[in-house]
Amino acid sequence: MKRLTLKDVAKMAGVAPSTVSFVLNGKGKQMRIRDEVAAKILKVVEKSGYEPHRVAVNLRTGQSKTLGLIVESISGSFFASLAKTIETEAELMGYNVVYCSTENNAQKGSELIHMLGRQMVDGYLITPAPGMEKEIQQLVQHHKPVVLMDSYFPAIKAPYVLIDNFDGVQQGMEHLIKKRFTKIAFVTVDVKLIQLEERLRGYMSSMKQHGIPVKKKYIHRVDYHKPREESLQELQRFIGDNPDLEAVFFATNYLGIMGLEVLAKLGLKMPDDLAVICFDDQDIFRLYPPGISVIEQPIEGIAKAAIALLMHQLGKDKGPLTEMAVELPGKLILRGSA
Repeated sequence: MKRLTLKDVAKMAGVAPSTVSFVLNGKGKQMRIRDEVAAKILKVVEKSGYEPHRVAVNLRTGQSKTLGLIVESISGSFFASLAKTIETEAELMGYNVVYCSTENNAQKGSELIHMLGRQMVDGYLITPAPGMEKEIQQLVQHHKPVVLMDSYFPAIKAPYVLIDNFDGVQQGMEHLIKKRFTKIAFVTVDVKLIQLEERLRGYMSSMKQHGIPVKKKYIHRVDYHKPREESLQELQRFIGDNPDLEAVFFATNYLGIMGLEVLAKLGLKMPDDLAVICFDDQDIFRLYPPGISVIEQPIEGIAKAAIALLMHQLGKDKGPLTEMAVELPGKLILRGSA
């Protein structure tokens, strides 16, 4: 079936193509087009199913009213909540969102940036994976509106928004140490991301501040790309090989979920056998007995700050961009596990 054109709609409505264009672009009143004529055009558009050719509209207006959102994972609760809040905030500003994920694969992330460029998105919101530095640097050099979230590259001068990871972990560690725990493990992901490095630094700093030796055997790194079953077995060996452990701090919520599974297999009870704190909340943590203590991320705050920084670059706010780095405080939520 032949695609309807703007000229076809104009012919059906009995008006000039320019009149249809003005109405569809929201300039009817500005161009003094009568309300009844505008209503007639919109009725024809609705009845005929006409859709403006997106590329043509982009070229004519210089904007697509679409934002590209690239996150680490579609399945992760943090990223799903972040994407939902960003979509809501973007809609309030008149923008749609194209949503995709990298799974921490640099090549996939680079391909997604190029794909969104071909889609002519107006701006980019990215949770970067290691290895995406080149493509993000090119966006910055070409003056493309871009905001990094949850992580950033220190060498790239791009605005970013994330939680204060260092302070968040220190909040949890202070609680564990006040309970007189000294044999505390830290389980993290073996990926070179600034937020994970800051969480590990928070753990080590807290131990040193209280004069507690930092033991390498208590720090365990899980390969992000390893099959889940293998990671579970590895984590089970780690906890089984360290029976003197008093507490475990999991650096991400999906590691925390694996940790709960391992503790159940080993028959360990929280907090009597092992206290547990996890960075980032998850629905299951509120429901799993006795409730898992967490560092809650300010998801709404991150999303709103990122959209605000992007809108500033898109010219929605006057004046220069004065704030390039936004670090928001996390919140320790105590439940029964620690």
